[in-house]
Amino acid sequence: MNWKAEIEKAADRTRGHTVTTPVMTSDVLWERPVALKLEHLQHTGSFKARGAFNTLRAVDVPAGGVVAASGGNHGAAVAYAAHRLGHKARIFVPEIAGPAKIALIERTGADLTVVPGEYADALDMAKRYEQEQAAMQVHAYDAPLTVAGQGTLMREWEAQGLEADTVLIAVGGGGLIGGALAWTMGGRKIVAVEPAACNTLGAALTAGAPVDVSVSGVAANALGARRIGQICFDLAQAQATPVITVSDAAITDAQRLLWQAHRLLVEPAGACALAALTSGAYVPAPGERVAVLLCGGNIAPDPLG
Repeated sequence: MNWKAEIEKAADRTRGHTVTTPVMTSDVLWERPVALKLEHLQHTGSFKARGAFNTLRAVDVPAGGVVAASGGNHGAAVAYAAHRLGHKARIFVPEIAGPAKIALIERTGADLTVVPGEYADALDMAKRYEQEQAAMQVHAYDAPLTVAGQGTLMREWEAQGLEADTVLIAVGGGGLIGGALAWTMGGRKIVAVEPAACNTLGAALTAGAPVDVSVSGVAANALGARRIGQICFDLAQAQATPVITVSDAAITDAQRLLWQAHRLLVEPAGACALAALTSGAYVPAPGERVAVLLCGGNIAPDPLG
């Protein structure tokens, strides 16, 4: 697949529907300046709107509408995109999505079903609904249109003047880092950062293929896929993408630091990539310029809820 061409098409489709999120440089988060992209300021509080709008604008949505399974952020993005584009939506989320993300989806007007268990359980129910209602499934991470939509983030960041040698990106199912890898194609070092409690990509690269992992921890409602997507796995394996794992404590410390230093309020998944740097799990070489993607801001409980 010509990923560059697909991401350019995605940029055209999503223009005017997604936010060009701001960038900044921090001199206080670490011992050297760190470039940040504030993607938690995207519609519905995460990068997921990019893939959702790209998918819904690229296809003819059936009369049965759209269906999605999500840990929360993807569901909110699909529901929001469907509402803006005039399609009905049915969203399945696991209980661990939490009240803040569930309320966010409810505010879009989408039909919502909360499923006992984790993301994989919600996905099973979404697949059954897809077949029964002739609806269109919008996969959270392992679909070309989703990955191309997420790839518009890295395209946008480079257009904003990104100069970093290395970009740290959190990984759940792999849609976001898959899009970044698809855009850069080895032209810039991308480092995957995963919670130790749900390390799908690291486990897959060790095994030589996607494998199921256990899911838990503070970021499970955003990074809690049970298995890495095949698209992300193929791109990461081909590019020998390094994987760093971080503890829950490191994630919450980074989350707190972003608030204390810059009044940036992000969810645990949004602080995961920074945690690799601030905890010392990733040690840049002397002179290495580092950038960090803040991918989501839907914290629970909602501080103003």
